[in-house]
Amino acid sequence: MAEASPRRVDPDAARAHLDRALDDHEQAFERFFLARFLDLSFEYLPEAAADAEKDCCRLTFPVTEMVKNPQGSLHGGVMASAMDISMGHLIAKVAGPGATIEMKIQFMRPVMVGPVTCEGRFTKRGRSMSFMESRVTGPDGKLAALATATWKMPG
Repeated sequence: MAEASPRRVDPDAARAHLDRALDDHEQAFERFFLARFLDLSFEYLPEAAADAEKDCCRLTFPVTEMVKNPQGSLHGGVMASAMDISMGHLIAKVAGPGATIEMKIQFMRPVMVGPVTCEGRFTKRGRSMSFMESRVTGPDGKLAALATATWKMPG
């Protein structure tokens, strides 16, 4: 039985993607290089709430060959980065830049195709420290990964 040829990243598509991320980034919230490379879209909820009252940062992004592991699913490190970004951007939106103190991730199922949705939320918001969670779901809406984290609040 012949083995299937290994999947490969299209070099021209990868270069074009990298060039777009380099051309369009600035080291600022929502526009920093990794956010541009992963093609993240940001939404803060509820939409009508004042920034200080937002309780969710929702990210969406595509799953391309560039962010897949050798098994053909979205790489766990990409999911971990997206979850960290969703929590960090929520803190930045409501209070200013914070810092991850610790983060635990549980991976429940592979994500083979996109778009992926990632939602960061407060579980307990404090003045100096907050507890947060972030959930990754695939296009089927099923939970693929859950992160819980402790964050240092700004100030």
